[in-house]
Amino acid sequence: MRKTHLLALVLAVLTTACAQAFEQRPLPEFTASAPDHWINSPPLQTADLRGQVLLIDVWTFGCWNCYRSFPWLKALEARLADREFRVIGIHSPEFDHEREPARVAAKVREFGLRHAVMIDNDFAYWRALDNHYWPAYYLVDKHGIIRHLHVGETHDGTTRARRIEDQLRSLLDE
Repeated sequence: MRKTHLLALVLAVLTTACAQAFEQRPLPEFTASAPDHWINSPPLQTADLRGQVLLIDVWTFGCWNCYRSFPWLKALEARLADREFRVIGIHSPEFDHEREPARVAAKVREFGLRHAVMIDNDFAYWRALDNHYWPAYYLVDKHGIIRHLHVGETHDGTTRARRIEDQLRSLLDE
């Protein structure tokens, strides 16, 4: 029992330390400009998104943690639909079969995603973000500054989901 409590305390401290260590920075420009590298949207540019709060979702369709988070993500989009909020997916493949745009598009339809998704087959955007995780959620303020990073599977009603939504609502109210 003591080991469990100690482990929980260590994880809480590490999670807090990692969150505090995150360095705010401008959202990198999207690296794909060809229409066939975008699903549900024409190619986007960061300048066109100023004035909106963004959640950048880095995912890949073979990642269980990614697609098990989609119900939460879609519910979040619905709750914030009347606000200046937008989700943009970045599909960065882990395996070769995840690089085929037609398969990515089919998975976007299967998962019921309606937001813009950029196909990042060359990992250029992954590197621009200095990302290391699937799924990763970058919260971006109205001025295009990445203010928060969250990593890992997320479900509606959990502490992580509430924290993310609270941070997004704070950014929307700024």
